[in-house]
Amino acid sequence: MNTVSPLAPKNFPEMPALPGLRLATAACGIKYQGRHDLLLAELAHATAVAGVLTRSQTPSAPVDWCKRALLGGTASALIVNSGNANAFVGKAGIEAVERIVEAAADLFPCRPSTVFVASTGVIGEPLEDAKITAALPALKEALRDDGWKDAARAITTTDTFPKGASRVAAIGGAEVVINGIAKGSGMIAPDMATLLAFVFTDAAIPAGVLQDLLAAAAAKSFNCITVDGDTSTSDTVLLFATGRGARHEAVDSADDRLLDDFRDKLGQVMLDLAHQVVRDGEGASKFVAISIEGAADDGAARRIGLAIANSPLVKTAIAGEDANWGRVVMAVGKSGEKTDRDRLAITIGGVPVAADGAAVAGYDEAPVARHMQGAEVCITVGLGVGEGRATVWTCDLGHGYIDINADYRT
Repeated sequence: MNTVSPLAPKNFPEMPALPGLRLATAACGIKYQGRHDLLLAELAHATAVAGVLTRSQTPSAPVDWCKRALLGGTASALIVNSGNANAFVGKAGIEAVERIVEAAADLFPCRPSTVFVASTGVIGEPLEDAKITAALPALKEALRDDGWKDAARAITTTDTFPKGASRVAAIGGAEVVINGIAKGSGMIAPDMATLLAFVFTDAAIPAGVLQDLLAAAAAKSFNCITVDGDTSTSDTVLLFATGRGARHEAVDSADDRLLDDFRDKLGQVMLDLAHQVVRDGEGASKFVAISIEGAADDGAARRIGLAIANSPLVKTAIAGEDANWGRVVMAVGKSGEKTDRDRLAITIGGVPVAADGAAVAGYDEAPVARHMQGAEVCITVGLGVGEGRATVWTCDLGHGYIDINADYRT
């Protein structure tokens, strides 16, 4: 694993066992030597599942499989490998997935369509799926109800730390657990979700309701982050509900008031994971929050925020601790969204730097420069054309990103 990001959390969170779920990891040598690169999760019978998948037009074979499997709404197992994306290898990729899910279905046993798969790593190289299928029997024997940190670590590629989040939510008078793990560091740009993330709960929630909850949470978390503006072929976020936790009243709609706390805690878990991905951005030294106010609508605010967050000029200025707010003006203008140049206002670190389409009278760059030297940078842009607002998160772009990606395949 690379040197740990300076923005990493101090510790991996405490994550309780979740009824209806067991985990195991193994070292298969798919690409990495001397580390675990395969995760198996066994799920209770009739576990409900929902997912959001990449909109990339060159998706991986596992993404295509998951799209079809999600139609069934139930899951029995999840298999994730790192080191190889199983993407852009033609028919070989499809056949590799089929062999993996059939082996798992024989092992548990279950229907192949209830086995979910995800792969992450190098694109364009055939996956040696025999290494995975050979490891499954021993993995089944090693299944346990904890091991969250090992699971989070096994799915990483260029990540510098394992990513996990956990919350306890109330549904009526019952408490349920929500645990999630994620991987992501580079090739991160929101276009559905981004990266790989797997969230589990012991609540009893139907697949259709689960799908609505996941889509809404993804829109405010994974769809609001970017590291480098590149969308992966393999982006997969899956949410599983085992139904084996504390008994609670039945729910049949994502808008059910009984789900108010669950909805909030699910959002917290997914936003926590999304922020950790940004904090692990390849070569990152600064975590950047960009808030947009007064846009035509919330969608426009998000698009303007991402135009700023994805701008190499903005990101390199932040890396260089240069309070060059003119680059923010540029990014707003190129977004294509409605704005009013003469109402535009920009604040950095709480200090007004521009207002009414010009620099603030008597603007002193010194406090802004000090803010830029910190590990957390906050930029707020006011447009003055409507009520739309959004916040997106990104990181700086420095030499470390080039070093990591120039050597990715070696």
